[in-house]
Order: sequence, then C-alpha cells, then structure tokens
Amino acid sequence: MMTASSPAPRQLESFLAGSWRRGAGGGKPLRNAATGDPVALIDASGLDFAAALDWGRTVGRANLQKHSFHERAAMLKALAQALMAKKEAFYAESLWTGATRTDGWIDIEGGIGTLFAYSSKARRELPNTRVLTDGDVEPLSKDGTFSAQHILSPLQGIAVHINAFNFPCWGMLEKIAPALIAGMPCVVKPASQTAYLTELMVREILKTGILPDGALQLVSGSAGDLLDHLTGQDVLTFTGSAATGRSLKAHPVVVREAVRFTMEADSLNSSILGQDAAPDTPEFDLFVKEVAREMTVKAGQKCTAIRRVFVPRALIDPVVAALAARLGKSVLGDPANEKTRMGPLASKEQRDEVRARIADLKSDAEIVAGDPEMVSVASGDPQSGAFLSPVLLHCADPFNADTVHDVEAFGPVATVMPYDEIDEAVALARRGKGSLVASVFTDDPKVAEAAAIGMAPFHGRVLIGNRASAKSSTGHGSPLPNLVHGGPGRAGGGEELGGMRAVKHYMQRTAVQGTPRLLSAVTGRWLAGAGATDTSEHPFRKSLAELRIGDQLVTGAREITLADIEHFATFTGDTFYAHMDEAAARANPFFDGRVAHGYLIVSFAAGLFVDPAPGPVLANYGVDNLRFLTPVYPGDCLKVQLTCKEINPRINADHGEVRWDCEVSNQDGEIVAQYDVLTMVAKTWPLAEAAE
Repeated sequence: MMTASSPAPRQLESFLAGSWRRGAGGGKPLRNAATGDPVALIDASGLDFAAALDWGRTVGRANLQKHSFHERAAMLKALAQALMAKKEAFYAESLWTGATRTDGWIDIEGGIGTLFAYSSKARRELPNTRVLTDGDVEPLSKDGTFSAQHILSPLQGIAVHINAFNFPCWGMLEKIAPALIAGMPCVVKPASQTAYLTELMVREILKTGILPDGALQLVSGSAGDLLDHLTGQDVLTFTGSAATGRSLKAHPVVVREAVRFTMEADSLNSSILGQDAAPDTPEFDLFVKEVAREMTVKAGQKCTAIRRVFVPRALIDPVVAALAARLGKSVLGDPANEKTRMGPLASKEQRDEVRARIADLKSDAEIVAGDPEMVSVASGDPQSGAFLSPVLLHCADPFNADTVHDVEAFGPVATVMPYDEIDEAVALARRGKGSLVASVFTDDPKVAEAAAIGMAPFHGRVLIGNRASAKSSTGHGSPLPNLVHGGPGRAGGGEELGGMRAVKHYMQRTAVQGTPRLLSAVTGRWLAGAGATDTSEHPFRKSLAELRIGDQLVTGAREITLADIEHFATFTGDTFYAHMDEAAARANPFFDGRVAHGYLIVSFAAGLFVDPAPGPVLANYGVDNLRFLTPVYPGDCLKVQLTCKEINPRINADHGEVRWDCEVSNQDGEIVAQYDVLTMVAKTWPLAEAAE
C-alpha cells in the first residue's frame, strides 16, 4: 500500500527582484493534510516589496511589452509543454494538500491546460501586434478628415495576484496567462496553507528561462506592506473570502490610486432538479451524481461547489436517500492511497472552520447524512489529519430561513431544500446574493428557459444538464478558459477567464482622435481616408516581406447583364423572386426591378481583383463583415478597390494572414458591397521548399 511520505520540511522562499529570498523570521510550519507531518516552513517578513514591484514595472514590463501578442502567447505554449513534462513532481506534493490524484489533475493539468488554451486562443483571435483596435472607426467629420479609433494598450504597471489555498497551481496559472499575454508582469501571492506547491511550480517555471526577466515574481508568506506600493497602473486580483476581499478593495491605496481590482469570493452556488426529473429519469441520476461529486471532489473545497440543492417537494425523500447512499460510498483517507476517493481538507484549521459553519447551518437545517464530529478513514491519521465526512443537511422551510442562504461551509457540505414551482426555485437561488455558477437538471425546455433566464442576472455561469449532454458536459463545477469565471454581488463582481475578455482586463481602452492616415500609423491598420499606394505591381504578387499596409489595386469595370443574373440563378439554384420576377421585384419596397444576387457581386468582384498565376497568396480563408449596400441592376458596371488593411505574420510559420479592404462600387461611385477578404500570404516568394 502506497502512503504519502513527507521529507524534512523545507524553507520556502520568495522570488523577488530577480533572486530567491528568505524571510527574516524562522517560518510557520505547513503540514501534510492527511498525516499532520510538517512539510514546509513559510515566512516573508522583512522583504522589500516596494523594490520588487518597481523591478517588475521596469524590467519585467519592458521585457514583456517589446514582444507582440503572438510572441507572448508562444511563450505560454512553451511553458505549458515544459510544465507538463514535470507534472509528476507536482502531483507528489499535491498529495500533501489533501488532494487525490483526480483532484490534483484539476489543479495541475487543468492549470497547465489553461496555458495551452490561452496560447492558442491568443494566436488565433488576436493580431500579431502590440496594440489592439476596439470596435469600428468612429467618423467625426463629414469630409472624412477627422476620425476616432478606440485602442487597447497594456497597462504600464504590474499585476498582483492574491490566490486561495484550494488550487495552488490552477489558481496561479489561470491568472497569469491572460496578464502575460496582455504584456503585464505578475507577482503571485499564494495562500500559505498550500504555498509549497505554488513555490515548486514557480521554481520550475523560472528554470525554463522561457519568461523574460521580471515577468513573474512570488511571495511565499504574508503580503506585508505589498499593497501600500500599488499605483493606478497596477492591477490587483483576489480569490478568497468575501470579508478579506472587501478589506482589500477598501485598502486606502487601492481606493486612492483607483487600482483596477477584481475579486472572486464566497459563493453559495446552487443546483436545481427540474420538476420533470422524476427518479426514473436520466436527469434525476445525473443530478444526484453531480451533487455528490461537487461535495466530494477536493473535499468540497471549490469555489464552484454546490452548496444549496433545490428539489421538487415531492422528491425530497428520494433525493436525500440517493445522495446519502452515494456519499456513503466515499472512501476517506490519505490521498496517496489509491483506494481513497476523498482526501482531507487542506488543514485542521480549515476543518475546524467548516465544523463551525455546519453548526451555524443547523439553526435552519437538520443533518440527514454524515456526522461532522465523527470520521472513519481507510488510511491516514484521523487525529492529526484534517479529515471530515461529507455532511448533507435538509432545510424544510427555505423561504423562512436565512442562514442556509448566507453561510458557506467551505468543505463537503450541502443543504437540500424543497420548492413547489420553478419560479420558487429561481427565487431561492437568488437568495445567495450572487454566485459563480448555478445548474439545472431538466429535459423540459420550458423549465430550462425559466431557470436559466431567471438565474442569469445573479450568476456568472449557468449549466443546463440533461441526458443528451451527459457524456460531453464538463459539469457544474468546472471553470473553462473560454468562459467567464466570476459572479455578481457576493461572488465578488469580477470576471476572470472568458478567453480574450480576461486579457483586456489588463489593458487600457483609449479613444485616439485624428486624421485617418495618422490613426493608421498608430493602429497598424489601414483606415478609409488614410490614403493608399497604387503600385504598378499587383498586390497579390507581393510576399509579406514586400507588402505594405495601404497597398491598393483599383480594377477595371465589368457590366452586369440580365443573362449573368439568370445564369447565376440557374447554376446555383438560387431563384429567389427578386432575381427572376420583374413584377414581384418591383413590388418589393427595396428594389426597382430585378436585381443581381449578392453572391454574384462577390464572385464577380473576385474575378476582377484575383491574380490567377501561382504567387505569394496561398489561400483565401474567408470574408468578414460582408454587407450589400446598394442594389445592382442589369446594365450596372462594377469595379473593385482592394486595399491591404492589416498584416499578421505567424511567428512559427512561413506565411501570415493579410486582411484586405474590398469595396465594390457601381458606375455612379455608389458602394454596392463592402467586406474584408482574408488570405494566407507567404512571407517570401518563392517558398523555400518550392525553390529547392
């Protein structure tokens, strides 16, 4: 039988201003959650946090912001690959936190996976630049000489991340990923109970040399006067209790400097069993399984865990019986033992805190399964370890109870409550005053609609579970890199993750006004009115090395005939009446007679501007923002103005993306269609392999 082995406790260090540093004190012992053995000592007293922040703002910021979004994203991918190769070392220390191998997977590989996801999304969704445009150009004059463009540029400070104890790896990685892509250096301050695992991962990160100097620093221990040195260009993020979060938000320096602040706090998440989900339905079984899983994974120490369970009144007894039976099968013990299904809480102090909160909940509810004072473990030390059995409570009158909607026991604890109509369940879910996530298990569209729309204003995420998604669903409690993670009210009012939404949290939105030509210089993107270079060489004959923003082609004209329209209709099968019936077309309020198909216009436009010979343009991969602005009638003559709008070379490929502004106009100079053409263009031509 494998058991967790704890070596002599190591002294944790902080990495600040370019070197590893120990605090001035002896250090507080941190213990193995299953055995009580000391595994580390932590102390950060006497460290110079002002110098650390200054080092990050100067050295780290300069080193990061000289790179483009794609280059910083590539760093994350390389970092994720390096960390994945070291994952077994992280799993070994994760056992000390009370996490089973499954629990550790969420924290370790889930965190590393977040780096992969952000790297991929950034390279796919962001341009390979250092400044982002935000929204369309805003014309400010009739003659087109004065316009405005909103841009996003990285803040010039440092991001300070104060994290919770329950996810020492994921909690760090999910915050630094968007910050680093945005170009902001980071200081990570993990919660002390499990800081040894964060410190180990930071050591491995720094060993790789992938991140530039100053990009990442670590505080192992108390934050001391760290917040006293923040500025208005810095960002502060926090995950933990609402009380601590409020104190940070109200810190005099945070208030005075208007420091950008985001918080993920206490969350009384709920799950609703739909009225259609009787005990003989798949939804009933899925619901019971999900509630039990959320109570026992990480021993219920998840900010997204289900705390309140709303059930149709007639189904209270079957649900309680099913949950009690499933929870009774949970094998408690040392997570190093492969038979263990639920490990201990992170510390005995945390266990005592959960027991105290259960005592509070008993003012509104009764325990129907489990005993918070009695625990039976298959392995580990029941006296020195922080073990706690799963506890299920029942509140018979939730509308006349307050504690069950106000008190969170941050452990394997949930309360079952009855409702009569779905609107009542929604109202009860809202009593949590804002949560990270809610779920509803139903196969009834009306129940799904009422629950999701009713709960959405009070939650950051709503999961609808049913039989069709059972195999593919990521579950109630899983934050995903591409979805927002946060919630209103009590949950903190912040948003993390959500793909590129999180990156923009570390950037300043600014409206820049001026002539289109100068705005183009600022944004690196051609704007209408900025002027263009009409060269004798077709732009499609230019590689990325030769192509320039503003290179333009103006084509000759082509007449659209009735025969063209009828042939296109017959060839494609698009015989919509406006193209084929003169009387019906005239009766249409938008047309004066038969008109050309919109896609005929796009096709003929391509015929006007495409250069047919093999060349640097390797492929057309789509169009964006296609609009048909003026009807085209038989006899109209069309021409195209094609302008190189944006160039994004891929850093690890022999090609890049080029966005072309395409404007199709008629013989009267009226714009009939406008859109962006997207192409893949070789960096050099001929390609190296072709030349060989």
